[in-house]
Amino acid sequence: MIKKLYDRCVELARHKFSKPILGFISFIESSFFPVPPDVMIIPMVVAKKNDYLIIATVATVCSALGALFGYLIGVLFFNEIGVKIFQIYGYEDVNFLKEKFSESKSMLPFIITLFIAGFTPVPFKLLTITSGFVQFNLIIFFITCVVTRGLRFFIIAYLTNRFGRAFGPFLEKKGAKFSFFLVLGLCIILIIAYILIKNYV
Repeated sequence: MIKKLYDRCVELARHKFSKPILGFISFIESSFFPVPPDVMIIPMVVAKKNDYLIIATVATVCSALGALFGYLIGVLFFNEIGVKIFQIYGYEDVNFLKEKFSESKSMLPFIITLFIAGFTPVPFKLLTITSGFVQFNLIIFFITCVVTRGLRFFIIAYLTNRFGRAFGPFLEKKGAKFSFFLVLGLCIILIIAYILIKNYV
């Protein structure tokens, strides 16, 4: 079923209303939909290279708004809807993230985990729902979502614009390693920035 959804999203990238559709996919992917917006971004940028910034912006804004919807699910409908979404993705223990972050006295572990989930194939929707469930700081949550999703989608759009169709197969084969090292570097920068702000600002 996921393969069919994936193929359908690729087909929709050629639709005349591909940008609104991309916005919709980006929105629902942040709360429950399994197919990431990347599968539309790459063929859309290949088809219209000059629009890569617009395409990345649409994906980023709608994904961040969708994250707020996931947050809302966590706050108001965790037991009714959130639990079912967790189970769909194979997580029977729906409290594992809540317990993990409720025990931490610092926001940094949650921010880093949200950062990683926003930038890699880790189910981002589980973190958006959990953020609402534990009532994580909404402003910091939204800013983190905008930054992480923006980095991911703008980098993908830029590299597709730069290297064309060759980037799609590369992302499929080497995407995990590429994301790991990129996120590792960004997390180091994030930790250093957090320490500097905490101690000197």
